[in-house]
Amino acid sequence: MESLRGQLLIASASLVDPNFHRTVVLVAEHGDEGAMGLVLNRPSPTDVAEAVPALEAMVEAGETLYLGGPVQPESVVVLGEFREPEEAAVVVTGRIGFMPADSEPDAIADATDRVRVFAGYAGWGTGQLEEEIEEGSWIVEPARPDDVFGEDGDLWVNVLRRKGGRYRVLALMPDDPSLN
Repeated sequence: MESLRGQLLIASASLVDPNFHRTVVLVAEHGDEGAMGLVLNRPSPTDVAEAVPALEAMVEAGETLYLGGPVQPESVVVLGEFREPEEAAVVVTGRIGFMPADSEPDAIADATDRVRVFAGYAGWGTGQLEEEIEEGSWIVEPARPDDVFGEDGDLWVNVLRRKGGRYRVLALMPDDPSLN
């Protein structure tokens, strides 16, 4: 399978794992050894400044810490939309990339247009993501910058609508179908 770096994984209705129910994951790394991604639509009740005071300078006041996934939830991952992509440690797609580990928060704030801070990440071992896609657990769609940094409502619904066709119907499914 071709690398899925920079693609979105949209949880299908058949994905019942509570860690990924109705999630949208940005694939940040994908290769022969597995894959790594960040759940984009799981805001935590905590502000970045409260959870990671050292990063306060790079985000807007009151910026939410996002739950990037169930793997190493104590780790901090920072994605930025870099003005110059070569300033990122690793470019995920377009101008979006990871903050270099040795960066000063003020320098990242000056080098980026937008930043999002995540606690934890999602990970897959060798062949695991490919198997999950083949069994229908994930729907793949190219990522857009506003998918990563946007605040416009229900990302899961919005990306499915954008994909069109039968996915527009899936977007109409209520969060809990038993209440329908």
